[in-house]
This record gives sequence, structure tokens and C-alpha cells, in this order.
Amino acid sequence: MSRPSLRERKQQRARDEIVEAAYALFAERGYAAVTVADIAERAEVGRTTFFRYFGDKQEVVFANEQDWLDDIGRRHRELRPDRPPSLAEALSLLRATTEAVCEQVTRDPRRYAERERLIAGNPELGDRAARKQRRLAESLSEILREQGASAETAALAPRVALACYIAGREVAGADPAALRPNVAAAFDALGIR
Repeated sequence: MSRPSLRERKQQRARDEIVEAAYALFAERGYAAVTVADIAERAEVGRTTFFRYFGDKQEVVFANEQDWLDDIGRRHRELRPDRPPSLAEALSLLRATTEAVCEQVTRDPRRYAERERLIAGNPELGDRAARKQRRLAESLSEILREQGASAETAALAPRVALACYIAGREVAGADPAALRPNVAAAFDALGIR
């Protein structure tokens, strides 16, 4: 893998500074009291720079999520099953993917806990998170269809995996160490290995 260019590193640094500034302000003032202008000022960037990286203030909370989703899609597209996956096989694959997502989202335990508190305390963030989760399930359904899965498997497997994630996340709360075990327990309860 090649090293990012100087320009790419500067862009990543600016993006990271915006996210850090936003989370610091959310902790200090509360989510509702923080504006895009506040975030841009704290990050020492212009509003235009903010909007180059994020469509709105809500999107900062989900800053790395698109990278995770792209990685999930890439991983599943790289799988080249020799035959269409059955429901059990699709669920098993999606369990592994879901547990990998748990590892990614909790890589920074402090940020995970802050993010979960923000989502729990702000209905608009909860709505955004739910829409993103539905889009992920739809994307995984499409990938399963591309792999030849039946319509039923393609529709059901991603939504069952999402339900296990949501249940595990609810039980774990803001505790990053509890997310993966609780998600795994949800899959176990359904007999998905």
C-alpha cells in the first residue's frame, strides 16, 4: 500500500481536527448549543472547509462510518462463493462482518462512548444512525443478490444481522468493551455461528 500524498495527509489532518473540535465542543456545551461556525472556529478552518468534509453538524458524529461501510462492502464483494449462499451461510458471514464492525467502532473507546451518549441524548442523531443502519442492510442485501442469494436470503440475512447489532448495542450501552460480547450473544441466542 502506498503512502498518502502530502495533500491527502493535510486533508486527513484537517478532517481530524474538525472532528476533535466538534467532540470537544459537544462535551463542553451540549450538542444542540454547538453550531457549524463554532466547530470551524475551534478547528481553525473556514466554514467552506468544514462543508468540504461534512454535509452538516450531525455528520461529524458519524465521521469514520463511511470508511467502515466501504470496507464492509469491499470485503463482501471480494468474496467469490462457488455457489449462492444459503441463509445459514449468509448469516454466518454477516456475523463475522458485524463482529468486525464492533472492533472498528470501538477502536477508540473514548470516542465510542462519547458517540453513544450523543446518539442517545439527541433524537435527530438517533434517527440519522437508524437511517445509516438501514442503508447498510440494503447494501448488504444487494451484495448477497449479486452473489446469487435468493431474494429471501438477501432480504432477511442483513436485517437479522442488523437486529443482533442493535440488540447488542442496546445492552452494551456506552461501554465499548461490552459491545462485541453482547452482539455475539445476540447471534448465539439465534443459533448463528
